[in-house]
Amino acid sequence: MSWPKNKTDRENRRNAAQYVRMSTEHQRYSTENQADAIQRYADERGYRIIRTYSDAGKSGLRIQGRAGLSQLIDDIETGQTEFGTVLVYDVSRWGRFQDADESAYYEYICKRAGISVEYCAEQFENDGSPMSTVVKGLKRAMAGEYSRELSQKVFAGLHRSI
Repeated sequence: MSWPKNKTDRENRRNAAQYVRMSTEHQRYSTENQADAIQRYADERGYRIIRTYSDAGKSGLRIQGRAGLSQLIDDIETGQTEFGTVLVYDVSRWGRFQDADESAYYEYICKRAGISVEYCAEQFENDGSPMSTVVKGLKRAMAGEYSRELSQKVFAGLHRSI
């Protein structure tokens, strides 16, 4: 990524969008709790959050039905952004895609457009280093596996009640 050419470009680098998602209404990490944590992270690092993309009550298994993430990706692909960074609470909030490459694909769309993605509650910096790449890949796979296991447990419980 090259240094922004003019003052407006430099200002946009400090502008950030946030993406928040929760799959149920009774979730500990509500979109409000995520937004609070993201705001603290933004304050510590000098970001100004200028846009929020949100998917409340939406599963992270697929992009279909997630208007917030779909709009974020569309805005980035069409150049309709005034921010240089997307802030997300953690890797699982970005998605619990069954194919970890799908999660990587959406992040790559951002990167290709010159927009970084930062995970605010993770113990690693999303800096492209080999270590962050490995940890992020593992966390993506774990997020998908969590959903698969939960699905099996719910199915087994429903089967027992029938």
